[in-house]
Amino acid sequence: MKVVLLAAGSSIHTQRWANAFVERGTHVHLVTLHPPLQGLDARVVVHQLPFLHGLGYFLHGPRIARLVSQVGPEVVNAHYATGYGSLARWITRVPVVLNVWGSDVFEFPEKGPLYKWLLKRNIRHAVRVVSTSAVMATRVQELVGHGMELTVIPFGVDTERFRPKAGPSNGVTVIFGTVKALEPVYGIELLVSAFAEARTLRPALDLRLRIVGQGSQEHALKSLVLEKGIADTVEFVGGIAHHAVPDVLNTLDVFVALSRAESFGVAVIEAAACGLPVIVSDVGGLPDLVDNGISGALVPSGNVQAAAAQMVRFADSAELRRTAGEAGRALVVERYAWPACVDQMMNVLNAAAQRNSRS
Repeated sequence: MKVVLLAAGSSIHTQRWANAFVERGTHVHLVTLHPPLQGLDARVVVHQLPFLHGLGYFLHGPRIARLVSQVGPEVVNAHYATGYGSLARWITRVPVVLNVWGSDVFEFPEKGPLYKWLLKRNIRHAVRVVSTSAVMATRVQELVGHGMELTVIPFGVDTERFRPKAGPSNGVTVIFGTVKALEPVYGIELLVSAFAEARTLRPALDLRLRIVGQGSQEHALKSLVLEKGIADTVEFVGGIAHHAVPDVLNTLDVFVALSRAESFGVAVIEAAACGLPVIVSDVGGLPDLVDNGISGALVPSGNVQAAAAQMVRFADSAELRRTAGEAGRALVVERYAWPACVDQMMNVLNAAAQRNSRS
């Protein structure tokens, strides 16, 4: 099968899908307005078009249509319902499978009636919509009705790369951490405040916080750490490449994600795959990723005291951290192993292609 992947080459998720498709024997042409990341399989044929400060989403439509006609794929897989979804509407003779990601269906239509109208047109142009979570699939149905063919397929985790470290922690220091962009939606300042509260509740324990990521809130977060008087126990690692994430996760004892909104939560299942208990806010798709009270804990969104109480609970018991971590990894292996996710996505693409060949 030949597939045109219409997506941001700068996203690790695009790279993972493209590489997985070619590994399954699919011929992949990546059409993108964003420079591809290093690590893209050499068998992926890349067609990079100018971004043009975002205008490329509107100006390259005819060019995309011609390119697809020349490549001759059985199916087009477009990722992100706004920009690349708008380009996909120019494709009329090849079935389009559209993957929605999150902010494209939650935030974009809330900007105004015109934005919602554009998004609904993009979604309805597809023969099938793929969502990473049930809550996002419900959102798509709210926008366009229940007649749309929808499949829930998570991004998934390579459980061979993301796996627990060989040795146990030293049992003395307990390191909490997160791997997130330092942006308001991810509630990193809530984590800092919860950590400060946890240290107040357990002053005799050696508690540490490791923050991995970069973003617009970095300066404000560092100021908050100073204000809370915890600078000697908080480390800002900065941004890291995706291939380095497993090693960083394996330096932690507990993973915390206090996001204000999250359609899925790849970082959470990556952490769980590494055998870490996870503490997450009860928003979006995050509750689906945690067996509350067994593999981790759900806390009310924005509730610093509840988050601090769960941090203390895990800090107090190495045995609890061990059992929760084991349960979390088992959950990920069962529900979110990457090969099974690729199988599901390939089935969707094949079904769309075969339906088109019969019509």
